[in-house]
Amino acid sequence: MPGGTWTLGDLTVSRFGYGAMQLAGPGVMGPPADPDAALAVLREVVALGITHIDTSDAYGPHVTNRLIREALHPYPEGLHLVTKVGATRDPQGGWPIAREPEQLRRAVEENLENLGVEALDLVNLRLGDAMGPAAGSLAEPFETLLALQQEGLIRHLGLSNVTPEQVAEAQSIAPIVCVQNLYNLAYRRDDALIDRLAGQGVAYVPYFPLGGFSPLQSAALSAVAARRDATPMAVALAWLLQRSPNILLIPGTSSVAHLRENVAGAALTLTAEDLADLEAIGR
Repeated sequence: MPGGTWTLGDLTVSRFGYGAMQLAGPGVMGPPADPDAALAVLREVVALGITHIDTSDAYGPHVTNRLIREALHPYPEGLHLVTKVGATRDPQGGWPIAREPEQLRRAVEENLENLGVEALDLVNLRLGDAMGPAAGSLAEPFETLLALQQEGLIRHLGLSNVTPEQVAEAQSIAPIVCVQNLYNLAYRRDDALIDRLAGQGVAYVPYFPLGGFSPLQSAALSAVAARRDATPMAVALAWLLQRSPNILLIPGTSSVAHLRENVAGAALTLTAEDLADLEAIGR
């Protein structure tokens, strides 16, 4: 797989992973229009050698986890499922916060049930809201997940949608193996955090690899893509893999063909000229 592998605690995963969010219906609510196509994508993920699937029982809700179980259970040896808790869904499609101890326990139990496992490989605590990270202590919800880990329900802990200060606070409580935040060529706020985590052997998992681009930035990205006879997504994914060895990718798609394109595109090796042009986008 493009980028090789990374170790999350004692779990070795492909740096190129798969994000399951898009397998649910519109707005990440309800079932997909074509369940068989969704199952085919998940089976192709494994066939391609991807060993890192990112999901959440809030997707649907419950839809993506049940699809993963139907498509892949009993899970192949070496396949690792990463989920997240801290928000739920309402009938309007919103993402209300759900970080009280009883809510987190229920979320972990629902992930266990719908994925059909006795312990979750990795659980990310999602903080902030749809607008992004928000300052504040994470001690109470993170300690709740730590207690569930000590019960044997969770193997490893991670964070999502967090500030660097919250990362440091969590690490003062218990080890984490990954941080999942918004980051891409156009949105470089976490550059220093990525470098710090790389030095600690902690993974960084960016989401929205093409989100937040202005028309000017998109034009610059497209120019590099045209020069390399590649798609903008391929260039963006390849840049992330080359940005730092601790970056893991979780692009999502509901199409087998698009999944294959993403894998092939991420294998692109960018030249020094490419990298110089792309660096200017986020500066």
